Amino acid sequence: MKMIRTIMELRQTLAAVRSEGRQIGLVPTMGFLHDGHLSLIRRAAEENSLVVVSIFVNPLQFGPQEDYAAYPRDLPRDCSLAESAGADIVFAPEVEEMYPQASLTYVEIAVLGDELCGRSRPGHFRGVCTVVSKLLHIVQPERAYFGRKDAQQLAIIQRMAEDLNFPVQIVPVPICREPDGLAMSSRNSYLSPEERSQARVLFRALRESEQAFAAGERESRVFQARIKELIEQIPGTQIDYIEICATQTLQPVEQIDHQALLALAVRFGRTRLIDNCLLTEEK
Repeated sequence: MKMIRTIMELRQTLAAVRSEGRQIGLVPTMGFLHDGHLSLIRRAAEENSLVVVSIFVNPLQFGPQEDYAAYPRDLPRDCSLAESAGADIVFAPEVEEMYPQASLTYVEIAVLGDELCGRSRPGHFRGVCTVVSKLLHIVQPERAYFGRKDAQQLAIIQRMAEDLNFPVQIVPVPICREPDGLAMSSRNSYLSPEERSQARVLFRALRESEQAFAAGERESRVFQARIKELIEQIPGTQIDYIEICATQTLQPVEQIDHQALLALAVRFGRTRLIDNCLLTEEK
């Protein structure tokens, strides 16, 4: 495996790859890799002849009160894990390489970025869209891989690629979970042992909701009330949102028609976790 730190070297390397007719898969990450990331890399390795994993903690998607400086970083560990999962290249640029001067150009998305996490994290998805656009432009992959854990980000990237005519297939990959159901996330490392135990309520809420949906419940307010009750039983938690929304538009729905996205964001202490599931009649 090769680690590359500059855009020029990456472009030169990938130009040679493309000249051989090889297909390129991209897995964008912010590092501190876990099994969820590795599932993306393994999927990319199955479907492409060369896999690029980007490791870049993007300052544009962090708000002024968020954890950019404290975000966990361990590049040697990440490179070892990425290689073990099938990565051929790790692209790990410095901030100055990606943003050599103060940016005057950004990529924004209307409507989709205003819902869910966008309400409490203004500017977050502008940062996401800008850096993903840059990575797609630099790497020019045939396929790019994103986890379903951040359902809003996935929907936004899919729409952005369609609207801007990026010649890339956005490939969704299922959520990876710990044995107790907690969705894998780099932010799980922030949780105290007590908070880590408390966070299992997210998976419990999702599973109860799926069971209620299978039993015929369709009223969004019923799901939301039950989830709110479960979470508020745990001291110290703070609910950001409990939303049931249309899968394509992310607009809230009062009544579920065939399928909807159930999305949660909850703080355990100072750590904000997200999770989701699809409530669907499709088997």
